[in-house]
Amino acid sequence: MVDDEGVPLYAVRDGKVDQGTYNGYRRYASSCHVCHGPDGLGSSFAPSLVDSLKQMDYWKFTDVVTNGRTNMGATGDKVMPTFGSDPNVMLHLADIYRYLKARSDDKVGRGRPERFKAPS
Repeated sequence: MVDDEGVPLYAVRDGKVDQGTYNGYRRYASSCHVCHGPDGLGSSFAPSLVDSLKQMDYWKFTDVVTNGRTNMGATGDKVMPTFGSDPNVMLHLADIYRYLKARSDDKVGRGRPERFKAPS
């Protein structure tokens, strides 16, 4: 599910998420939480992605995840590694974005979200 510009969209109904957003949570938990925290709220060495996605669009998010970043933070000593060659991230990047965007928009709370069943 994407908008007219190709930006991935999430769906939340009665506090439950669609399959893509749920998959994004699972992939985030396996690849991103070590640095950015279990709920995307950041850590002492990595920023809150919940806050970052309030300003960052999908295309910038994709660029940062794919290519990484260097010289970040007040002292320039923080680094975001590249994930462009990691299929566990890149094949699920749209879903990871869906999950984090839903968190950023306050549509999904902390912890493992529940899934809703897709209409038959």
